[in-house]
Amino acid sequence: MEPPVSAVPPRITLKDLARELGVSTASVSNAFNRPDQLSPKLRERILSEAQRLGYSGPDAKARSLRTGRSRIIAVVLAETLTYSLNDAVASELLAGIAEVLDVHGHTLLLLSGRQHVSQAPGSANIADGFIVYGLMPSLKVLNDIPAQRPMVAVDFNIQSRPSVHVDNEPASYAVARHALATPPKRPGIINLRLTESPCNGKITAEYTLLAAGQTITRSRLAGFHRALEEQGIDPATVPMWNIEENTFEVCAPVIAEILDLPDDQRPDLLLCMSDRIALTVVTLAEQRGLRVPQDIRITGFDGIAEGQYRSPRLTTVRQDSVEKGRIAARMILGLAPRENRQLLTELILGETCP
Repeated sequence: MEPPVSAVPPRITLKDLARELGVSTASVSNAFNRPDQLSPKLRERILSEAQRLGYSGPDAKARSLRTGRSRIIAVVLAETLTYSLNDAVASELLAGIAEVLDVHGHTLLLLSGRQHVSQAPGSANIADGFIVYGLMPSLKVLNDIPAQRPMVAVDFNIQSRPSVHVDNEPASYAVARHALATPPKRPGIINLRLTESPCNGKITAEYTLLAAGQTITRSRLAGFHRALEEQGIDPATVPMWNIEENTFEVCAPVIAEILDLPDDQRPDLLLCMSDRIALTVVTLAEQRGLRVPQDIRITGFDGIAEGQYRSPRLTTVRQDSVEKGRIAARMILGLAPRENRQLLTELILGETCP
């Protein structure tokens, strides 16, 4: 005799849970998707009862078919996911985005601009909106995004789309103006991804710089140049180097080449377009017995925590990358006007360039 087949308990639905609790179906839905619409006490009660009854939440696929919304927001990153998650500035931006999406019941989908959206997981094609961060390696990725979906650019400009930036030119001018108040003998500039063709080293006449509308680093260079001109220094006489990727491994060979120049050719002031570049200069200078700031003064840009915790503390510009992420997320969700925004920065005077 075969044992009796156990009956599979019926799956509890959103309506069942609402009836059990004596609340509306909208309240149950909000408990999972829009927690800001409920009091913490009511939401806790709904979620607790849902767990007891085995209800895991509204069916996302059915909701998407019914409403035409997936509650997925895609962030398209200029670099690989590994690089972006390890980069202090990018990770802070993502934290700000995730904070807002969490509160409003949306899911964050990360995509790399080095992979076309059409080749990415299928969920990319049903994302409700896209946040595009940084200079894309190819504009093809933007063409793959459905034109009717809202899009916000961060540290990047996309025609007819809103963007979120910091005040790159004034900020770079401020830190360079401070540094140049003590006249250098041999100033130098280390740029970040500023050439049309790849260049990880000194920028010579064969290289063409990206246009101002293509990259924020061109605005940072304009700020440096404005400060140099004020001090009577022709920017054309100031040597420039370019870094292709904002990591220690990619920065180090270029910076080693600079620091190993003869004493009468080595810059005694380096204006760097990122804190990672500046911190690499500090580390390699110390390894060579060069004193900071006596032998070489250094400035950065970003204000990452590492630059303020080590000694000597970095002179830099602090940008609030978390808030930049929050603003972009609010805009893409329609919680803030979709218009161009520019955040102010803060000059931090450290010990690398007092």
